[in-house]
Amino acid sequence: MSQDLIAALRSSLSGHVFAPDDDGYDGARSVWNGDIDRKPLAVARPADANEVASCILAAAEAGADITVRGGGHNYAGHAVADGALMIDLSAINAVSVDPSTKRATAGGGATWASLDGATAAHGLAMTGGFISHTGVGGLTLGGGIGWLTRRCGLSCDHLVGAQVVTADGRVVQASAGDNADLFWALRGGGGNFGIVTEFEFALRDVPPMANLGLFFWTPDNARDVLRFARDYIHELPADMGGLIGGMSAPPMPFVPEEYHFKPGFGVMVANWGTPEEHAAAVEPLRAHGPAFEMVTPLPYAALQQMFDVQAEWGSLAYEKAAYLDALTDDVVDVMLDFVPRMSSPMSFVPIFPLGGRYLEVGDDDTAFGGHRRQGWVFNISGSAPPSMPDLFATDRAWAREFWTAIRPYARDSGSYVNFIAEEDDERVRATYGSKYDRLAAVKATWDPDNLFRHNANIRPA
Repeated sequence: MSQDLIAALRSSLSGHVFAPDDDGYDGARSVWNGDIDRKPLAVARPADANEVASCILAAAEAGADITVRGGGHNYAGHAVADGALMIDLSAINAVSVDPSTKRATAGGGATWASLDGATAAHGLAMTGGFISHTGVGGLTLGGGIGWLTRRCGLSCDHLVGAQVVTADGRVVQASAGDNADLFWALRGGGGNFGIVTEFEFALRDVPPMANLGLFFWTPDNARDVLRFARDYIHELPADMGGLIGGMSAPPMPFVPEEYHFKPGFGVMVANWGTPEEHAAAVEPLRAHGPAFEMVTPLPYAALQQMFDVQAEWGSLAYEKAAYLDALTDDVVDVMLDFVPRMSSPMSFVPIFPLGGRYLEVGDDDTAFGGHRRQGWVFNISGSAPPSMPDLFATDRAWAREFWTAIRPYARDSGSYVNFIAEEDDERVRATYGSKYDRLAAVKATWDPDNLFRHNANIRPA
């Protein structure tokens, strides 16, 4: 079967097809998370939507399972499975911007680095995550939070059209006017409904230069500022972004050497106005006496790359997450207990605010699984360099224990779908809540046999 499938793919595709014995196979099957080591039947790199359709039909003919790789950045490693055909979209990565209509198109294999760079040249942008080598597709289909969430909403809120290859090999369009049920499901429902080979986005006016303030406190001095920051960030003007992070101090020139690699808490604020406006906004943080700070103008595209070093390709990584309505005093106490206990300087606890224009979209307008009310996405990431598996094992256990301690304060048992790193049908159902049945009905229409199941899976009704 595998030899027949590989031969069929090679005869129908203009792009590469990697079989297990081929040079380049190990590189082609790799994904960002170095803890994932799975061996697909083959890796196919189609050049366009029609070739994606050929891959689907060839796999169906051979009775083979399929996975889909966009940016390959998912913690769970959904892009690759043992014995499956990986359909790798990395060659479908073109990005174009029309400044007159404020629209952008991005291929299913594009990354945020390429989209951010293309849009910034025209003073335009959209919400796009925190790691620049993340794929546009996976982040958008799961919702998409980032520095611009408060200013612009979610990534999926900007989606106005998509080219989709369906489970039966058709190439269709999805928008408010075409296949509206599919379009609704794509905006937050994950990769359950087809392979998106092109996204069309509506962009917003965002100056290409931002201002960033990063302030850091050691755990013994952090309680008061964490209690302050939980309200302060939500009270910032909606066009400003914020982040609270449990983190190790980086070995950077602006960090005194005594704090290098020491765990603590960062509070970060970004704006796209004047440095004077930013300085006034962050002055209350400075008044809380941080151990060190960095306040600087920088290009938005560089802001998007700031945490790339924290998530280098091949990192051993694991994460857990929850939605919280508030960072109560009890939650702060849990943070103060666990953050000092992380062992790896790559481990990270980013806590993302949900507010501003995120709240302007109706709960049922998109398939996104988080309620459109003010709150936080509380993420716990245990990570280590690929050469240090024992350190990774220690912080993976720490992340699980930390999450167990946070869970009693969570909104419900759901999670931001892009942060579900393990197969967990119960959490997927809890994440979508009352939307799950509607999504299952759309799934039954577009993928009745659950071909696209290597994801935070929604089963067909």
